[in-house]
Amino acid sequence: RCVQVLYIYFRAGRVEEPYVSITKKRQMPKDGYSEEVEKEVGQAEGKLCTHRSAFSRASVIQAFLGSAPQLTLQLYICVLQQDITAARSIFMVLSLLSIVYGALRCNILAIKIKYDDYDVNVKPAAYLCIFLWRSFEIATRVIVLVLFSSVLQIWILPVVLVNLFVFFFYPWVLFCQSKSPFPENIEKALSRVGTTIALCLLTLLYAGINMFCWSAVQLKLNDPDLINKSQNWYRLTVYYMLRFIENAFLLLMWYVYRTDTYLYVCAPLLVLQLLLGYCMAVFFMLVFYQFCHPCKKLFSSSVSEGLLSCCKFLCFVCKPPKSSKLVDKANLKSPANTDEAWNSNKTTDSQNGNPHRSVSSNA
Repeated sequence: RCVQVLYIYFRAGRVEEPYVSITKKRQMPKDGYSEEVEKEVGQAEGKLCTHRSAFSRASVIQAFLGSAPQLTLQLYICVLQQDITAARSIFMVLSLLSIVYGALRCNILAIKIKYDDYDVNVKPAAYLCIFLWRSFEIATRVIVLVLFSSVLQIWILPVVLVNLFVFFFYPWVLFCQSKSPFPENIEKALSRVGTTIALCLLTLLYAGINMFCWSAVQLKLNDPDLINKSQNWYRLTVYYMLRFIENAFLLLMWYVYRTDTYLYVCAPLLVLQLLLGYCMAVFFMLVFYQFCHPCKKLFSSSVSEGLLSCCKFLCFVCKPPKSSKLVDKANLKSPANTDEAWNSNKTTDSQNGNPHRSVSSNA
């Protein structure tokens, strides 16, 4: 692909192309109006766009199926040996940058897939927010996994397998619940078995991404594009809440069972720093979706509105209900009930022929 891209790039413009294709993209709405712009795309430009999209997907695969396990392993070796060499530190930094770049490309791919009809322009501030968001999220996640595995080597395997199985089977469970027919239009050259293998590999990549960070591209196997194009704030909130609880639990287990290896480490301060680091990742994520998202004008609801509704819901749930006893006492002390009781007492005394009791009651 690299050789072909270079060949197409240096030959572009020298030979007149026999035909061009016309693409229609809508601009971001301004004052409620959105204009549609036509653009001519030549064969060379179209091929370069196809290769660029393939490179973006390859960077995501390489990041989470290559660099992420490599970074975790190298950091684990450094913790056990209590030594960080210059070469190993360089490789770990490169691996971390590779993972962050893969997550960033995953975010950009998700935006361009969801808003394919619009001309999306990602600004530098958006790239900076995504970079900080993913850096804090991935770094803290890797450190938590390494700390836990350094003191409980056997129990790290169930943690990893549970995460992989949950995220691997989650798209398939949704697909079975939808009762949709099996997707046949992924690739014409693939048989039913080949399509199943391709979908399994895709869900494996999806599980690998969610092992370390939130996957911006959400799978939807019953969709022709295999991508969920709706913005699901509920799923995003549930993921980060559960991931924060899991990280806190793993750090608690590390704090309880830590060995003499961490004798010169301030354990409470390290736990606090890691939890705050994950909170910083959530903060930059909220800043991105609230202020820097290139398609924030197309959102049906903003992040601030979602947080406000969540706060109102929590206040409603936490509000103590009124005691039924207080209501009963208030009803007994009400003037209407007192008048009714006095009138009924007067009527009863008159029927029994006891005028003195009636008079005393009236008095």
